[in-house]
Amino acid sequence: MSLIDRVQQDMVAAMKSRSEARLSALRMVKAALMKLKADSPKPIDEAAEMQALKSLIKQRTEAADAFRKAGRLEQAEKEEAERTLIQSYLPAAATEAEIEAAIREAMAETGATSLKQMGVVMKAAQAKLTGKTVDGKALSEKVRSRLQ
Repeated sequence: MSLIDRVQQDMVAAMKSRSEARLSALRMVKAALMKLKADSPKPIDEAAEMQALKSLIKQRTEAADAFRKAGRLEQAEKEEAERTLIQSYLPAAATEAEIEAAIREAMAETGATSLKQMGVVMKAAQAKLTGKTVDGKALSEKVRSRLQ
């Protein structure tokens, strides 16, 4: 079942349970996916869908931080709840052990020893973690610390 179909089913369930907050977040997710589908001349793949969801998660995180700084805790909590809902559609996050193993294997494969080769190691590590949700910034920091 495609992601849009799953979101649609969840929307129906949210309507039946009269969960307004959940329904609103699901409508936002579906709108983003439909826009992606309409903007793309070719059929969208799972990677493009996941990238759209990650973008929505990033927006929610930044908005929640901004609301917290402004002292609007209720609005920040709403944004965080939406972020949690969107994250439920992403694949499982990679564990620390999986990330460390991927970095170790990528460094062994590429033979990288200096910071100049960080891009090569990052690409290889991300390839090993395909199918898992990984924070690119955290992965980058770990690779950087291992190469110094």
